[in-house]
Amino acid sequence: MKHISTNSFIIAISSLLCVLSACDSSSKYTVAGIVSDAAGQTMYFENVGVSDVELLDSVKLNAMGKFKFSEERTAFPEFYRLRLNKQLINLAIDSTETVTILADAGTFATSYTVEDSKTNSAIKKVTLAQLDANQEFNKLRKQSDKKEIADSSFTNGVNTLVNNYKEIAKQYIYEAPMSAVAYYALFQRINGLLFFDLYDKMDSKAFGAVATSYNAFYPESEKSIQLYNLAMQSLKVIRGQRAPQELNEELKADEVSFFDISLPNVKGEVKKLSSLVDNNIVLVHFTAYQTEWSPAINMLLGDIYTQYHDRGLDIYQVSLDTDLHAWKNGAINLPWTCVRDPQSVYSENAGKYNVKQLPAIFIIDRKGNLVKRITDVKELEPTVKGII
Repeated sequence: MKHISTNSFIIAISSLLCVLSACDSSSKYTVAGIVSDAAGQTMYFENVGVSDVELLDSVKLNAMGKFKFSEERTAFPEFYRLRLNKQLINLAIDSTETVTILADAGTFATSYTVEDSKTNSAIKKVTLAQLDANQEFNKLRKQSDKKEIADSSFTNGVNTLVNNYKEIAKQYIYEAPMSAVAYYALFQRINGLLFFDLYDKMDSKAFGAVATSYNAFYPESEKSIQLYNLAMQSLKVIRGQRAPQELNEELKADEVSFFDISLPNVKGEVKKLSSLVDNNIVLVHFTAYQTEWSPAINMLLGDIYTQYHDRGLDIYQVSLDTDLHAWKNGAINLPWTCVRDPQSVYSENAGKYNVKQLPAIFIIDRKGNLVKRITDVKELEPTVKGII
């Protein structure tokens, strides 16, 4: 029997460990860099998922400001962020790359530079376009609040900001819809609402382009599933803008679920929108009782509710009123489900439905599909009649 010396055994084991180590490192990505004037501050490295943010690592920066985070790469493109105080740098990782960030603590979120990553250089451009739009929006809102500009000037100004952002975003969305930049650009927001409107015919094409590409390249990714559902929901609602007599055929299209809402009613009982969607037609109505048009809308809803409730129509009315007592006084005697969102104009529920102005009415069919957004209240009764 051949003997192996102790030294040879140690060398062999060491070689094997080196190989294993190399294999391990090759499956990781690295985010590193330097942040000046940040001594003593803590930087956090976080994974930004579809519905939550997960802390992965952190480091307390010394006088040199150097940092390095290394994590296992995932099977699909993922989004991450560096957080220093309340400032964020957004990143995307889709390989075992090394991304180098150079920044200053004072202008961490805006004046950083990216090395070795075209994807993250592009994400920076999209981020700055989004930040610029929101900054200008806040200026317009202050002018509007002070009555320094007319409502029409405010609306036109906001539309210009949105369109300017979209022109930048579309370059990435249509040039490489399978890219992380395209996904990132699609989901940026202004004043809490998506720049790209799910229920706008032209914007729907952007969702469809990215959804199709992600489904082809990353079919098992959570983001692909999210995109598919949103794209189908968008398509369903846009199809629903057709004449009421065409809707019966449209309802045979692929099923798309709605965004559920869970809020308290006038008695303080939490009521879910999903509890009404049980082979019923449901009108989801975002409103504010303190507005001058609210009584007229409620009278119209009352007529429709009386006529069609026995045939399976229900109403889930979401108030964005700031005055709790005014809402209760107005809602207490209404026969349908009335709930109130205490977040008011900053409502996340309204944001999910991309509500940009009130009143906003959506229709969910008997299968639980969001099939139409009503833009003119005159369309409401004939649309309900066509679906019921």
